[in-house]
Amino acid sequence: MKLHSDTGAADRQRITAYGVEFVTVEETTFTGAVLLGRGRHATDFDERRLGDVSAATIERILERNPEVVLLGTGARHMLPSPGLLAPLTRAGIGVEVMSTSAACRTWNILNAEGRKVVALLLPIEQKEC
Repeated sequence: MKLHSDTGAADRQRITAYGVEFVTVEETTFTGAVLLGRGRHATDFDERRLGDVSAATIERILERNPEVVLLGTGARHMLPSPGLLAPLTRAGIGVEVMSTSAACRTWNILNAEGRKVVALLLPIEQKEC
């Protein structure tokens, strides 16, 4: 799906498209899992499904000091084990779990508002669609 939005601030990168196995931020396309944060994106993840997300990945999210974390779980909304997100909730960080497509749309809204948002977007796999 291709997304369109207003120009906004130059430092607030928008997700401009997403689909099976990809997310495009402005002009850069990422494949597989991606961790988005204002101006800093990481793609060195082996996670493909929610069950693959590790405590080390949650620590990487904490290092970014977000106020809100979006967890995109692929084609469908799935709930993680409560223990996985416990370090985020203990730190007072809001966590929203949703499908990756919903997380992409929510990222654009929160990022445009200037919120300190981080998104871990797991890939939408072809077999899920």
